[in-house]
Amino acid sequence: MADAYFPHELTVPAGRREPRLTLQTLDLGPVLIGYVGWGADVQVECDYPSAHEVNMPLTGHLVSRGRHGTVTSVNGQASVFRADTPSLISHWDATCTVLGVKFDRGWLDREAERILALEPVRAAAVLPEQLGVDGGLGRDWRRLVGGLAGQLHGPQFFADQPVVREQLAGAVAAGFLLASCPDRGTGPVPRPRAVGRVLDAIRDDPARAWTAADMASLAGTSVRRMQEGFREWAGCSPTEHLVGVRLQRARADIEGDTGLSVSEVAARWGFSSASRFAAAYRRRYGCSPSETRR
Repeated sequence: MADAYFPHELTVPAGRREPRLTLQTLDLGPVLIGYVGWGADVQVECDYPSAHEVNMPLTGHLVSRGRHGTVTSVNGQASVFRADTPSLISHWDATCTVLGVKFDRGWLDREAERILALEPVRAAAVLPEQLGVDGGLGRDWRRLVGGLAGQLHGPQFFADQPVVREQLAGAVAAGFLLASCPDRGTGPVPRPRAVGRVLDAIRDDPARAWTAADMASLAGTSVRRMQEGFREWAGCSPTEHLVGVRLQRARADIEGDTGLSVSEVAARWGFSSASRFAAAYRRRYGCSPSETRR
């Protein structure tokens, strides 16, 4: 547990059974997703060195000491622990299994600066002690993390695909920050020139591992406002535009005599898998990549 997450002090109440740790993790670089359960009533003290931790109970309950009193989280809620802050989980009950997300502190600070506002933002200053994940943006983020957790039994694909890991880590961070701080990220909708900078950058390098935060930084605004600007001035979302440009470049490769296989073309233009590329290609052009080649 200390190797995967944080050094900590584990206490088992007198007379209770010894813990039997369940631990599975998916490493996305600056983001670590995992299932954790102790199988016993335990108390955990931790300073969370250099990283924030978000624990979402799937079963049972989690009781911790917050800045303003006791925080109890059950299914549909998430306890948020700030980096480099001594914290006490006074009761992690025997039936409690959590879906946990660990964020590198410095990296999340940089993502918060790009996603939430123009000025520098310290994530610790804006994060809540508890986040609802049973509705709205919190529920959407929980579903995203849960979908990625499906890879815990076979994470080898992500280990070998740094571009995919980078994009997924950015998506997890953006979803968490927007759900945690719904009142931030305001500001003017970018005008056509700002949107144009993003359009030009995507056109020049569509294979780059683009994240929403990268695009918002180029536009000089928050992710939310950048998305609104795209809807207003480009008639689509930034991601839809990016996929469209990638598909155009991929189709040119397939129609031309490049000598690349369909899988190689997909990888060349930033698609995470050949099957997803083929599905997007068919939706766009009404036929499969192999049919175009024939």
